[in-house]
Amino acid sequence: MNTTDPESLGDDSTSLTLLERITRSLPSLRRSEAKVAALVLDDPTGVVQFTMAGLAEAAEVSEPTVMRFCASIGCEGFQDFKIQLAQTIAIGLPITHSTITASDGVADLSEKVFDHTISSLDRARRTLDAAQMERALDSILASTDLLFIGFGASGIIAQDAQQKFPLFGVPCQAPVDFHQQFIAATMSQKSSVVVAISNTGHTRQTIVAANAAKQAGATVISLTGRESTLSELADIPLIVRTFEDTDLYTPSTSRIAGLVVVDILATGVALRRPDNAAVIRRMKSELAQMRQDVEPASE
Repeated sequence: MNTTDPESLGDDSTSLTLLERITRSLPSLRRSEAKVAALVLDDPTGVVQFTMAGLAEAAEVSEPTVMRFCASIGCEGFQDFKIQLAQTIAIGLPITHSTITASDGVADLSEKVFDHTISSLDRARRTLDAAQMERALDSILASTDLLFIGFGASGIIAQDAQQKFPLFGVPCQAPVDFHQQFIAATMSQKSSVVVAISNTGHTRQTIVAANAAKQAGATVISLTGRESTLSELADIPLIVRTFEDTDLYTPSTSRIAGLVVVDILATGVALRRPDNAAVIRRMKSELAQMRQDVEPASE
């Protein structure tokens, strides 16, 4: 039997909604089962009203095929399928499971990319561990300096975090060069916090630098898209789950979600350091005035 159990869906299957499980199961479904899946993904609100016979007729398959489909996506039967589908709809996720194709017009492409990004951010919000975020905030508040490390898209998140140093209230650095990252990591102290960023969690240079920081006594916070080598190494692992498919395209969903988590940390630290609020307000006021005073560049 072509049954999909939670383990076959990956190590984060417990956080997946029914629609997410169906999407992951698509490559392994029989052709007839895929017809049912397509109907469910296209109109989940309508499908939840169907009887088994009605769903079979709408998908142009047999009732046994509907039962096999339910088993293939990890449901105990048709009624269990309907209950899980109703629960997924109740969450109110704006999920679009349509795949981007070469024939898509700009309007379709815009809708799919926006819906995919919104769905990814919502998934990150639903699955982010609040207790781990609290630990990360406490560690940053107790730190004397911050080091952000990452490469590629993760490096962009590190650079953005460094730009928020006034909110963190302690010296921050985010070297781009690996050697500089490694040197900074080895010079960390027990009062230092190192935030290592890698969506896959397997970027070798990031792991090497994070391990060097840990050996030096620093607290290591990881920011990854899943459980990984980096998250296992970290003292405080932050898992930011998104829908990321980089087989052909290079979506920015994981990067956007990572930027949001950095915003949460920076804002949380700033709110817990009220004595720093006046300094930040003065800085922003002077920055705004400086922008007004600067003459436009002549052409």
